[in-house]
Amino acid sequence: MTLIVGQVMTSEVVEAHREMSFKDVARLLDRYRISGLPVVDDDDKVVGVISETDLLRLQANRSRGGRLRHRLLPSLRRALPWPRRPERTAGGVTTAAAGGVRATTVEQLMSTPAITVHPEQRVADAARVMERHRVERLPVVDEEDRLIGIATRRDLLRVFLRADEEIRREVADDVFGRALSLPPQAVTVSVGDGVVTLEGRLERRGDIPEAIRLTWRVDGVVGVMNSLSFRVDDTRPAEPASAL
Repeated sequence: MTLIVGQVMTSEVVEAHREMSFKDVARLLDRYRISGLPVVDDDDKVVGVISETDLLRLQANRSRGGRLRHRLLPSLRRALPWPRRPERTAGGVTTAAAGGVRATTVEQLMSTPAITVHPEQRVADAARVMERHRVERLPVVDEEDRLIGIATRRDLLRVFLRADEEIRREVADDVFGRALSLPPQAVTVSVGDGVVTLEGRLERRGDIPEAIRLTWRVDGVVGVMNSLSFRVDDTRPAEPASAL
């Protein structure tokens, strides 16, 4: 059994909308004790993600911008011959030139595009996506990119809670029994704290790398110790026939 995202994700998702305010998002994060929210449009399609990091960055920029304006305002007034009007967005909300210091809505703060996964993807593959993009949560979307769940680091780490005996059975039955079509007595599989040890003899040397690769793909495996031997070395070029 290979776990997929749909088996570990959280289906009841707290979500945000683009027009929500900074304070509304902060309240949701605090109320549900979470660190981020997917942002959806009117069709429930994911358009971005907003996290506590985005809110903290905004606060830091506001504080830094406030200190700079306090120090620079007198000299700017002397240097400029006329007052400057603040920039405004299409909706009339004042913005800052540096990093959206005065941003007030989710749309102005969110990270976009959102990194998403589908429910049928393997948990291990989703974990690689999370690590590659350095994110802590992945919105789970259907074939029309509509939000159906959320997968967090904690959700994906559940695969490592599998019992050693469960892992051993899957390696013995699925890898060596089904994939490599070997009899049960050909290879001894033992597992300790997620580390799989393989002992026995295979018919061909070329089957060993495949056996190790398939073992690594089993959910919950954190290491593979290879003690497999072989009867025939099929990786060496054939000896040329001697001339009579």
